[in-house]
Amino acid sequence: DSPTQRIGDQPVDHLTQFEHAIPMLSIENTYDEESLRQFGLRTDELLEGAKAEWVVELKIDGVAASVIYENGLLVRAATRGDGRVGDDITHNIRTVQDVPLRLLTEDPPELLEVRGEVYMTNSELVRLNKHQQEAGDKIYANTRNVAAGSIRLLDPRECAQRNLRLFCHGAGQCKGLDVDSHMDFLAAIGRFGLPPTPLVKCVDSFEKVVEHCRHLTEHLYELDFEVDGLVIKLNRFAQRERLGARSKSPRWLVAYKWEKYEATTRLNSIEVQIGKTGTITPVAHLEPVLLAETTVSRASLHNAEEIQRKDIRVGDTVVVEKAGKIIPHIVRVETHLRPSDSTEFAFPTKCPECETNLVKDEGGVYIRCPNQKCPAQVRQRIRYFASRNAMDIEGLGEKIVDQVVSAGLVTTYGDLYRLTVDQLTQLERLGVRSAEKLVAGINASRDRGLTRLLNGLSIRHVGETVSEVLSKKFRNIDSLMSASLEQLTATEDIGPTIAQSIYDFLHSDFGRRVIDDLQQMGVKTESDATGEPFGDHLSGKTFVVTGTLAKYSREQIEALIKKHGGKTSSSVSKKTSFLVAGEDAGSKLEKAQELNVSVIGEAEFDEMIGAQS
Repeated sequence: DSPTQRIGDQPVDHLTQFEHAIPMLSIENTYDEESLRQFGLRTDELLEGAKAEWVVELKIDGVAASVIYENGLLVRAATRGDGRVGDDITHNIRTVQDVPLRLLTEDPPELLEVRGEVYMTNSELVRLNKHQQEAGDKIYANTRNVAAGSIRLLDPRECAQRNLRLFCHGAGQCKGLDVDSHMDFLAAIGRFGLPPTPLVKCVDSFEKVVEHCRHLTEHLYELDFEVDGLVIKLNRFAQRERLGARSKSPRWLVAYKWEKYEATTRLNSIEVQIGKTGTITPVAHLEPVLLAETTVSRASLHNAEEIQRKDIRVGDTVVVEKAGKIIPHIVRVETHLRPSDSTEFAFPTKCPECETNLVKDEGGVYIRCPNQKCPAQVRQRIRYFASRNAMDIEGLGEKIVDQVVSAGLVTTYGDLYRLTVDQLTQLERLGVRSAEKLVAGINASRDRGLTRLLNGLSIRHVGETVSEVLSKKFRNIDSLMSASLEQLTATEDIGPTIAQSIYDFLHSDFGRRVIDDLQQMGVKTESDATGEPFGDHLSGKTFVVTGTLAKYSREQIEALIKKHGGKTSSSVSKKTSFLVAGEDAGSKLEKAQELNVSVIGEAEFDEMIGAQS
């Protein structure tokens, strides 16, 4: 186990076969949230109501492997192969620096088999391809193929030059390892010196599983390695044993995958945009390229550190990826194709709109314009304030927002309520009827209530869910403004970071002026009547809404269901009480009919809640 013995001096003659003591089964795949939820419901039924803990992991796009230790010493490693028999790759796994030759413990288990994924980082592929070009050798297309080929090389000296990595995500045959859950297992192997899969999270409900899956997919651009999905598994080993396995896959885990599409194109320019909270976001303008049946010409570069980490420059040839419905992002730069005269991108130090000196978040990665009167911020904030999920101001689209801000008519939210028909008709292509309709829409928004108002104020970290929590807890804006930081932090679903952001906004000069101005303009700052429970007419019933409704929007009817004590779901199952179906109901209607779930229309729903049609 000496570090000097990692790399053998002689290649092996051939790869021998190795039979797994416990088969490395495949994983059932899902490709959308509805199918994922169906897995959760199915597992819940198999557990017969027993409380489950769920683990969400990244699904690394590499080569599945098994690594075996006996009394703390590395003795064997093998590929998955067909699940029962794989290739012995011990000579190459020893070259992977992540893999300890001896476990870092004085009391190792008698036998420990860890299963994981051998992979290569994107930055390492960039380095390797540059070396390949200089040597006149072939260029590699992606990290997975390189990892798969490298780990099977006969000469470990050649494999060692590829700088492969390993993440561990599961257990095979073990003796003397006293753990009863997956999280305990990961913690144990981490202490032994083995690298567990990163960003693992354990949650206590399947709804939280879905939420965390959304969160992870939005942050894939931050990773320097390829991911082709997420894996959701039961945490407790006893529950896994209870559910068992089918012939090819266990019943206690599922992969939430997405189709990956890649294309290579040229980065023509980098533009920085200013968000509603002042965040400066760099955007890549690309030579248009077809990706997943859509033409991609732009991709977010997220922040300055992202540009620096991936060494992205104007004129570069870049690999762009789109995974499922996720927005395109740049995976890596093909530096071996970089023009000789390229220069590093200089991130601006002043706001491109108002020329205020930019500042970086303390302890964060984002750079912001601190000038809350910056015209670009004002435009973005007013656009969001008027959006459907906020104050829902009919007729106030992006073009009109740009016009009223550019004309100096609107600099704050309160200015919207000061707009007159005469002022609006002075704007380009806005007639009297359109102006009257817009003013009426603005006036109607005064009564949207506290939840929508809070969401519309663009307070950092405060969206629809947090706004609803605050509205229910504090009832009106005055109580919210009087709340201490400790009271905000103690509120359910409000953590320290969110609480601090809310407190800072409400106690800043800017925040106080905004609230005071809106109150003077007659905007309702109390918890809206529709936020109050109407009763328990629908208590114990679960509804799924599908198709196009005539009277309600999807958000409106789901809100009514909750306010009458019912629950909503995005997928039809045996636990669904009613499917509310509009036009073009589609597959959910077919599923409801198949499961004998009651199907109702809007009129029948109104009768249930006693609403007047």
